Amino acid sequence: MIRREDVYRIGKIGKPHGVKGEVSFQFDDDIFDRTDADFLILELDGILVPFFMEEYRFRSDSLALMKLEGIDTQERARELTNCEVFFPREQQDDEENLSWAAIIGFTVIDEQTNTPVGTIASVDDSTENVLFELEDGTLIPASEDLITNIDTKKRTITIDLPEGLLEL
Repeated sequence: MIRREDVYRIGKIGKPHGVKGEVSFQFDDDIFDRTDADFLILELDGILVPFFMEEYRFRSDSLALMKLEGIDTQERARELTNCEVFFPREQQDDEENLSWAAIIGFTVIDEQTNTPVGTIASVDDSTENVLFELEDGTLIPASEDLITNIDTKKRTITIDLPEGLLEL
């Protein structure tokens, strides 16, 4: 059984494309292409289910048309519309190229005190200054200059927080 903590969200299935079971896939992270993944995980009725990819082609930098194994008709493809798509954390082993989506759920550790600050709920990368938004609403700069360590096994990010930042 696939556990939610073992995966992270990378996108969502859109509507069917054509009549042979192809679907549109709106993605936030192209990790499935960067790692030559064989399968993706879809959430169907609250259950995480792996689907092998037969083929895909990019339509833009955030949209792909994808053919999944066992989905051969427009009707079957329609059943997947709006399904959330996840990627296994164990296949994202390159800490240097972690995506923002992959670190959601990681615990932020203050390097000065070696104590947890909070858990990353989302990443705001809408501006040049990327921010981690913690579950309690605290915003922390996600600058590479401040990040001192990333441990994918423990799911932690150690940050050298500027003095007084947490008191703001």
